[in-house]
This record gives sequence, structure tokens and C-alpha cells, in this order.
Amino acid sequence: MCSSDLACHDARVPVTAAAGRSGVCGASVPVFGGVLLDLTALSGIVGVDDESLLVDVAPGTFGDVFEDELRERYGLTCGHWPQSIALSTVGGWLACRGAGQLSTRYGKIEDIVEGLDVVLADGTLVHTGGHPRAAAGPDLTQLFVGSEGTLGIIVGARLRAHRLPEASTRSAWSFPRFADAIGAMRRIVQRGATPAVLRAYDEIESARSYEVDAAVLIVHDEADPRIVEATRIVVEEEAARAGATRLDDALVERWFSHRNDASALEALISRGFVVDTMEVAAPWRVVAEVYDAVTGAIRAVEHTAVAGAHQSHSYPDGACLYFTFAG
Repeated sequence: MCSSDLACHDARVPVTAAAGRSGVCGASVPVFGGVLLDLTALSGIVGVDDESLLVDVAPGTFGDVFEDELRERYGLTCGHWPQSIALSTVGGWLACRGAGQLSTRYGKIEDIVEGLDVVLADGTLVHTGGHPRAAAGPDLTQLFVGSEGTLGIIVGARLRAHRLPEASTRSAWSFPRFADAIGAMRRIVQRGATPAVLRAYDEIESARSYEVDAAVLIVHDEADPRIVEATRIVVEEEAARAGATRLDDALVERWFSHRNDASALEALISRGFVVDTMEVAAPWRVVAEVYDAVTGAIRAVEHTAVAGAHQSHSYPDGACLYFTFAG
């Protein structure tokens, strides 16, 4: 830390960490004034352990730059692909405990990180983690992940990486009901299959995104060929069990091509509509109930034009519903 940063500590002046500023909740806004600490100049891959598959990276590295270099120079990937990948930084992923679009295969950022370098308010530099696993607690790495700069400033990160996948598979399915797709997703992941992309859309979002009048499930996996084949078999078995119909696999490519395109929402906003999104995670037992309750409550608000949802992240114990609404 430089003397000016310690001066902030001594004078009790707030310091707000910021980098890509892609967050939608305002955490990088210095609402109490003080100093905005821009970390984007602290960037680049610091080192790669190819045998242990570990990557040391500076926190101000933008996501697309990080992944491009990791893939092209080292033949590796960390598998973290948030929608904001070109606008967000590695430090931001960690500070906000982010999830990527391939999290079912690679995990959320708290699963990917092995250790951190953090500067505390008094200038002390602490190193956390750095081991595959530990029996001593508490886990200080996880204490800082998600703290959004309130406990310290992340100045270095060690992330787990994977070799680039050798095989991939894709499929798309239509289901009689959104709840049927949810049930199939639960059985897929609870059987141990973890396709990189496993996303189900209700009838409203399926019609808007895929021009299909039914609930749509898209699946993409990438891994060792034998793992990909095993995942494909599990997906097909559970889709058949739920009464699903196979659709054109090109729908998956449509999602990949448009997954980060928010122009349709911007077009509505420019015409005076209010458009927003929110995510809710819940245990499998109540996911369908949460979907019905939330969409019903939104639609009951006067002047609501549309309210739909898709299920974006699946885990053995539950899933995440991503709601989109306009009015």
C-alpha cells in the first residue's frame, strides 16, 4: 500500500474498490465519498503451474482477455463465463461471488479459487489458501470471496484451471410443461451428470428466444470424450422419461450466438418500458412453486407487460431461477 492509502485509513476516509464496474447492484459506487480505488491497471497472468493446473492472475484482468491468453498461450481454461465477461474482471468475480454460464461443469467462482492475496485496511498483506484442501479452519479465502471490498482489497488470485476440452455435445428439447423440464434437470445432476450448459426456459421465454411454443431445455457439454458420452446418455434418458421431444440442435448455437446480447431489452427501455431481472436460488423441492409464486406476483402488478423465467444453474441440492419482467 502507498502512503496515501494508509492516510485514508488513518483519517477514516472510505476506500471503494472498483474495476470493470459491470455490477448492477451499485457496490462499486462510492456512496460515502472518499477514494475510488481503480484496480484495472493491476492486470495480467502472473504465472501458470501446468502440472497442478493452477493460475496466478492479477485482479484487474478483464475476463475475455484472461480467457483468451489462458487458452491461446497455455491451452487451459478456468471455465468461468459470466454474461459480463468482456466487462468484468477476475477480482470482481471474486468480490461478488459470481456464477458463470458454464457453472454446472466448472463450478461458481468460489469453487474455482484456491487462494487470494488481500490488502487489509491498515496496509497488511495477507495470503489465504494455496493448498488443494485443508483441515484447519476457518477458510479465510471464502471469507473474502463475496465481501465486495468491505474486508480487504484483492490484489492477487490463484485459480484452478482445466485443460481445453477434447470433445463436446449439444442437444435441445421441448417439454410439455416448464415443471417437467425442471424435474428432468434435477434428475440429470443428481445422477452425477454435469453438462456445462443446462438451461430451461418457460413458455414465454421459449417463444421469445427460440420461437417454440413449449418449455425448452438446451444442453451443451465439453470435457473428456468418455465423460461427454456418459453425460449425453443421461440427458437423453431423462428427457425421454419426462416426455420431451428432440428439437434442432441449432437452438443451442443460437443461444451461444446471442447469450450476451441485451439489445432487445435496450430497445424496450428506449421506448419507455421498465425492464429488469432478478435471480432466486431454491432447493429442488420448491423450485416450481417459487416460479409460480414469483411470476404470479409480478403479473399481478398493474401495467406489467410480461414476466417469464429460465433456470440457469443446476446443482445436486437446488437450482437458480432467472426472472425477466417488463412493464
